[in-house]
Amino acid sequence: MVKHLYNGVTIECVQGNIADQPDMDAIVNAANVELRTGGGVAGAIHRGAGPELEAECRQFAPIRPGEAVITGAHHLPNRYIIHCLGPVYGVDEPSDKLLGDCYRNALQLADENGVQSIAFPAISTGIFGYPLEPAASIAIKTTIDTLPGLKNVKHIRFVLFGDADQQCFMRVFSTFVETG
Repeated sequence: MVKHLYNGVTIECVQGNIADQPDMDAIVNAANVELRTGGGVAGAIHRGAGPELEAECRQFAPIRPGEAVITGAHHLPNRYIIHCLGPVYGVDEPSDKLLGDCYRNALQLADENGVQSIAFPAISTGIFGYPLEPAASIAIKTTIDTLPGLKNVKHIRFVLFGDADQQCFMRVFSTFVETG
């Protein structure tokens, strides 16, 4: 695990399950267009939250790449779930801007709703095919660039499912900390 205080905000990279972050006010769902259950992150979150989540999501669907919406967490121990639609790599362009928009919009939405702690998965790196290292760079750079505008968010966690993903995020994060 890598943990660093950056601009008054704790940022960390851990290995784990995004749907099992009971100490976070909000978790982020790597959502699909219709905000329905699916595989990967969306499936884990929807299974944990229960069918009430999908019912609440209907009012917001469909969403566009880069967009973020907020719902209750239902049966999960968090207060909120922020749903982001990441870009499909090689299809949704400009993919780097759209991926950055996911993180920026989620952080701003969290801040507007009084969220103090938020956990992100590696958005778009699963079935959407975004290469991990560029995705990690975009996630971390966007997060760091967004920090000065946040009033409430004080703890940001990147939750990576596999060891290789965690190692990549930690390496990229360390680079930003050293050069920042």
